[in-house]
Amino acid sequence: MKINKKLLVITTIIILLPIAVGLIFWDQLPETMATHWGNDNEPNGWTSKAFTVFGIPAVIAALHVICLAVTYADPKRSNIGQKAIGIVYWILPATALLVMGSTYAYALGMSVNIGMICCLLMGVIFIALGNYLPKARLNYTFGYKIPWTLNSEENWNRTHRLAGWLMVICGLIFIINAFILSEWVLLACFIAAVVPIIYSYVLYKKGI
Repeated sequence: MKINKKLLVITTIIILLPIAVGLIFWDQLPETMATHWGNDNEPNGWTSKAFTVFGIPAVIAALHVICLAVTYADPKRSNIGQKAIGIVYWILPATALLVMGSTYAYALGMSVNIGMICCLLMGVIFIALGNYLPKARLNYTFGYKIPWTLNSEENWNRTHRLAGWLMVICGLIFIINAFILSEWVLLACFIAAVVPIIYSYVLYKKGI
């Protein structure tokens, strides 16, 4: 299984597309732009216009290439599954468009509920990962790569079935939280991440 160069180029161009949008609205954008928001939906982090327009898309594009390179360097990449690899191709392009679009909209004086957008985005990502995680066979890139899962295919499968359900539930909680914006949603995210690790260790102690 080789990297899809055409898809890599297309997805990278999509990530960099906000640069063109930023240039179109360059004169209307403030010199310092809000790029991070708190739970109260108020900005608490700013960067220069130049870095926001050019730097953020460039960093995301670099991460995109690195993630794909790591995925395809996995000696067991054929176990990951095409749908899971599809997520690797598209998760950052979709994130870049949503994040940069929201950032530009806010900078141009539009009313944007950043908290709602972030929660909806996280919800969709968690649900997508939760659906595909149980289908991924043992590999070194996608999933819970801990000693107990990597040494036992049965442990891997059971752990990822549980993790898949928890991530879907967590995704639904994020979507609901888009209309509530409670800080407690982070606890749900933490539980979804930690419980499968504990479960995997329990299986390991049982010899699975």
